[in-house]
Amino acid sequence: MKNTLLLVLLAVGMVANAQVQTPQPSPAASVSTVVGLTDVKIDYSRPSAKGRKIFGDGAVLLPNGAIWRTGANNGTKITFSDDVKVEGIAVPKGEYLIFSWPGATEWTVSLYKDLALGGNTDAYDKTKEAANFKVKSEKLAEKVETLTINIGDISADSKMAKVQIAWENTSVKFGIAVDYDAKVMKSIEASTKVNPNNYFNAAVYYLENGKDLKQALEWVNIAAAANPSAFWIMYQKARIQKALGDKTGAMATSKASWEAAKTANNRDYQVMNEDLQKSLK
Repeated sequence: MKNTLLLVLLAVGMVANAQVQTPQPSPAASVSTVVGLTDVKIDYSRPSAKGRKIFGDGAVLLPNGAIWRTGANNGTKITFSDDVKVEGIAVPKGEYLIFSWPGATEWTVSLYKDLALGGNTDAYDKTKEAANFKVKSEKLAEKVETLTINIGDISADSKMAKVQIAWENTSVKFGIAVDYDAKVMKSIEASTKVNPNNYFNAAVYYLENGKDLKQALEWVNIAAAANPSAFWIMYQKARIQKALGDKTGAMATSKASWEAAKTANNRDYQVMNEDLQKSLK
């Protein structure tokens, strides 16, 4: 009898603690990427339009000029693993809330330092802003039913990216700039002490970023000495020699690279060297 009563009580307790799970009206979402060497992550909740007019004047969900938590629930959080610049404003690494004031052709956007505020826009304190800036808004050809935030438009040199906020027929973007040079320089100093082959990567970085070419040549020579048949190393050495104004040396090195690439049956580097040699004539 006691055992039966215990089982009944346990069953009642389980039922009392059970929760019915249903789809959330504004589901949680996260988007992240690496810009240069900096991790950028955005956590937000995604409301849907559901037939409502979202932006503008009159009977809309978010009137022009009104503060918005830029999402639902506790608002939207953006995280930077390194110091960055947002629309030209220096922002230290860390976590921030994104607030916005939509407008007809221009939005005001801010990054807010106090995460405890959450979505409580009534308690917004301008003194706690890390950045405040204006960006142009654009009209979208196709409707975006559910609020969508992306990180894209990463530049070829990985120093810039843009955060896009898109909902209904409106899109705004703001730029993020990163500086990875200090990290790379520190990595070069540390890694070349451990592995001489890293001198090759260091030399190419110096060449591509307009740094000390004589130092780059010294490093690429160390890499080439460690791997004499590496046509890819010889090719970069020829490029460095060209940048230093040594066309004769660059031509000789490029021809050696071409021969090594031919032996390795690597047509790509043969073509690259042929193009380099044309530029030396």
